[in-house]
Amino acid sequence: MAMDRVFEALASTARRQILAYLSAGELTAGEIGERFDFSKPALSSHLRILEDAGLIEREKRGQYVYFRQVPERLTNTLFAWAAEVCPVAGPLKRESRAKARTKRVD
Repeated sequence: MAMDRVFEALASTARRQILAYLSAGELTAGEIGERFDFSKPALSSHLRILEDAGLIEREKRGQYVYFRQVPERLTNTLFAWAAEVCPVAGPLKRESRAKARTKRVD
């Protein structure tokens, strides 16, 4: 499940720190690496996990790879999770699905 990937990515303090750095704007892999005492393979692994979860995206420009946040992915995931654990979410979701089915029939 996509939501699980997001929460797994957020389980690491280092990955949350990377997201915090990227919240101020895009950075190259080298600029991110300067902020940590990681090996390059460890940094690549963290970036891959964040990218696989859809929380960041990369863009190659010339010889550099730039990373930036995908904030709407995190927002949508957190909203979906909150809706699942919210005690009133179930009835509201059922009502919404019923209304959507009614509209399709009309």
